[in-house]
Amino acid sequence: MALPEIPDELLVEILLRLPTASDLIRATAACVSFRHLVVDRCFLQRFRRLHPPPLLGFLDQHGFHPALPPHPSAPAARAVASTADFSFAFLPSPARSWSVRDVRDGRVLLDRPRRHGSGKGRNGALFAEMAVCDPLHREYLLLPPIPDDLAASDENPLRIYGQRWGESFLVPDGDDEETPPAEDTAFRVICLAQYQTKLVAFVFFSGTGQWRDIPSLSWINFIPDFSSEWMGISSWRQYAYGCFYWFAGWSGKFAVLDTRRMEFTMADRPPRVSGFHSYMGIVEAGEGMIGMFVPAHDKVGHHGHDTVLLRYTVRRSNGGSSTQWQTEKTISIASGSSFMGSIGRHLLLYQCGNSLLELGCFTLDVKTFQLERVCISRLIPAESRAYCNFPPSLLSSPKVSSGKLSLGC
Repeated sequence: MALPEIPDELLVEILLRLPTASDLIRATAACVSFRHLVVDRCFLQRFRRLHPPPLLGFLDQHGFHPALPPHPSAPAARAVASTADFSFAFLPSPARSWSVRDVRDGRVLLDRPRRHGSGKGRNGALFAEMAVCDPLHREYLLLPPIPDDLAASDENPLRIYGQRWGESFLVPDGDDEETPPAEDTAFRVICLAQYQTKLVAFVFFSGTGQWRDIPSLSWINFIPDFSSEWMGISSWRQYAYGCFYWFAGWSGKFAVLDTRRMEFTMADRPPRVSGFHSYMGIVEAGEGMIGMFVPAHDKVGHHGHDTVLLRYTVRRSNGGSSTQWQTEKTISIASGSSFMGSIGRHLLLYQCGNSLLELGCFTLDVKTFQLERVCISRLIPAESRAYCNFPPSLLSSPKVSSGKLSLGC
């Protein structure tokens, strides 16, 4: 007797529980009806939220550095490396004029200095010409300049880092759980500038093609000993659970931008941790809590000649709105390691090579505290960006083209 067919609703729930995108691809190759369910936009949106895209490698001005065996993402990374154009030759020429500023969800944000005469007033110098592109499909969208009346200020901007006055970055997908499936290819770009007394930002919505401002953050309201010696925020942006974090000078605080409410706040760092350190990183600790790696004993602690000590702390709720930092573990890492950021619960590390650890890029899982090498590269950590995406054969990222969005499946 023939077995009854499994309802599509139940098949969807089964397919959603496959552990990786590669497993999903293999399932679609086995059955046409499976593929019909998987390419549905609503299914893809749910799968992405349940299964964050794998880390495929790192991207910088020198190109794409794919994950290498035995890393589990190596096969998908090899496919991306052979398919995508990470030279960005498809952007308006000259291609070499564009600089990579951020990478999120398979999209790349690049910018270049505005051409002479483009962009009006102070705003023309504050923010560069920007483009969001999909290197897998060689398509892009040029962003309009921020309107001068929106960005007007009575103060002169401070440099974010180097010769740059403004900082631009992409907002990760999945921050808004109420986003309808029809809009899951939309993206947002934030431009940030800091002044002597405040932090200001603007957000671009691809759905409307327009910029709007975000209420500014005044330093004076949060830093009692604010003075003309105020250093502003660090250039190293970190992200966890829908919020961006910046170290705020020597104040012992973070500047926090909640991308769901699009508002700034200030938060306390762990006790006795202030200033800018190369050994400070934020990760997602689970259950909505953020974790932070800080130098042990308020400075990089030496543990032998080849390691340094770090303290891992988690910000836990004490009930109501009260929170407290609690030390979870003290670990040692190889000297010469640099923090490159984080992806979810994984801290990203670059190691220049010593007797304990080989040259390359690594991930540190805060659940197991195990290191895993991703690739071998002589990257400059401050200029490299993690590249995460689904394999291009089926679950490629949402793409942008000629000012409108389409889904590359």
